[in-house]
Amino acid sequence: MTVTLRPATGDDLMGVGALHQRSRVAAYSSFLPAAALADPTPEAMGRYWVERWQWERDTHRMTVAERLGALVGFSYVGPDDEDDPTTGLLNAIHLDPAEQGRGTGRALMVDALDAMRDRGWSRAVLWVLRENAHARAFYERGGWTPTGTEREEHMGTAPTIQLRYMRPL
Repeated sequence: MTVTLRPATGDDLMGVGALHQRSRVAAYSSFLPAAALADPTPEAMGRYWVERWQWERDTHRMTVAERLGALVGFSYVGPDDEDDPTTGLLNAIHLDPAEQGRGTGRALMVDALDAMRDRGWSRAVLWVLRENAHARAFYERGGWTPTGTEREEHMGTAPTIQLRYMRPL
């Protein structure tokens, strides 16, 4: 059973939201309180993606991963949030929790890096939660290195520290 990658369509976005919520809960529940992960609901996360896609679909690219016709992951890339025209931002890679360890995340990362190269960017950046050791190890295996830059963002009411990673394209 192989995974298939394809560009997302508007019809995918509610499913992407539900998957995104499941992925967040599975990945962050060991270091964030349950209350911080309870909101948004899967439906609210789907509406978030519908709204975001409306404004960003011309400048960003979402790829979905399917296995046996079921949505099992997605990636989202776009321009760097610091307005560096040479840099692309990997906004997200999220997997259904049951898909971990099956190569889908790696396939999505390779696809995202190719998409950024195709847009002419020479380097890629991302933000990852400092406490998310599993994701940090995944990115480091993929050639990403921490830049030393941190930012604080809230997930629900819980403050989190995010680390910026970079890699050449």
